[in-house]
Amino acid sequence: MKTITVPTRDQVSAGSQVLFDVFNKRMGKVPNLYATMGYSEHALKAFFDLDETLNKGVFTPKEREAVSLIVSEINGCAYCLAGHTIAAIRRGFTKEETLDIRRGQTNDPKLNAIIQLAASISANKGHAEENKLGAFYEAGFDEGALMELVGLISLRVFTNYAFALTQIPVDFPIADPIN
Repeated sequence: MKTITVPTRDQVSAGSQVLFDVFNKRMGKVPNLYATMGYSEHALKAFFDLDETLNKGVFTPKEREAVSLIVSEINGCAYCLAGHTIAAIRRGFTKEETLDIRRGQTNDPKLNAIIQLAASISANKGHAEENKLGAFYEAGFDEGALMELVGLISLRVFTNYAFALTQIPVDFPIADPIN
């Protein structure tokens, strides 16, 4: 099998280089997975644009990180678990709360409704368990929020699958396993 390596800035198109500069400015680096997505400026831009758009939606930054954690746990993505554990802690979660989210249970009923529906959608390839969908609506969310949740899940599946296919080096501290 061909080994995919993380490209340098000079190895990607001008369009990808522009996004590399944005990531460098925001994060202080271009994470290996984003750099690897940069082999296609169209893929990287689509990822970036969807992420930017969903950041303006109904879910808080903490809720978005929780979705990233549960989806990445279900998909077994060590890269995204590492990166999003760090991001979730920066957003105000404790390390133990990130592990609870990955287990699919938190002390916050609204957050539970979000992560349990995200887990159900992810585990069932788009089909949600009725009780999880009902709990989501009961928590105050509507159809628009449901579509945004599907977008957040899709965004994470994109990165989870990119890592699964490339197995590029994880450049964040590895997330603790859940027990």
